[in-house]
This record gives sequence, C-alpha cells and structure tokens, in this order.
Amino acid sequence: MNNTRFATAIHIMTLLAQDQQEWLTSDWIAGSVNVNPVVVRKELIHLKKSDLIESRKGKEGGVRIARNPDQISISEIYQAVKNTEVLGKKNQNPNPLCIVGKGINKNLEFLFRETDDLVLQFLKNKKLSDFAKEFN
Repeated sequence: MNNTRFATAIHIMTLLAQDQQEWLTSDWIAGSVNVNPVVVRKELIHLKKSDLIESRKGKEGGVRIARNPDQISISEIYQAVKNTEVLGKKNQNPNPLCIVGKGINKNLEFLFRETDDLVLQFLKNKKLSDFAKEFN
C-alpha cells in the first residue's frame, strides 16, 4: 500500500480511542491529520463499513469508535482501507512472448499473497488500545 490511507485511518482511530464517547467531526479530525476533510470522510466510509466506527448526522453529529480499543486489532484497520497488496500492483501487460513476462504475474501472486498474510498476522497481534497509549 503505497499511499497514506492506512496512516490516515490509524490516526483517525487513535483520535477516537482517546475519548470513546465523544463525537468528533470530520473537520476536527482533518485538523489533526492536517488534510482536507474530504480525505477524512473517504476513510470514515471504509471504517464505518468495517464496523469500526459509528456516525450520526446533524448539529450534534460526528463519528466515534464503535468498540472498545482493546477489541480492535490494527489488522482490522489495515483491512478496512487496504486497496492493494503490500508490495504494490502487478505489471498490467507483461510481454507474453518473454520467458519471464508470460509467468511473472502468476508467480508474483503467491509472493504478494504470502507477504500480505505475514503483515496481517503481525498486525493482528497489535491492539488499537496499545497503540493509542503511546500518545498519553
């Protein structure tokens, strides 16, 4: 994942873990992340689909964490916003006449899947609560 989606998502979740009952607006969160609120809203959609946050609309609206941070693994956050394998994307159109080109994507598939599984396994053992404690 060669972008900042995971960093943004874990920033959001860490903010929400600090006060689990408080409803934070995307504008307020964006101020902490120092990005446009639209970027935050895009990640909030994924976090909500993964049942990591809840939201409410209106004047008193915002988002808050949906579960206790002790019950949320970092791998859940990673999976909520993951849009590519850890190692990136495969080549789109390798030369099928080349000895390497014709089989590269098939062989990369295993390497990518294995690497992603290792990352998920590592992150599964990390809890949001432990990460969030680093900021107290």
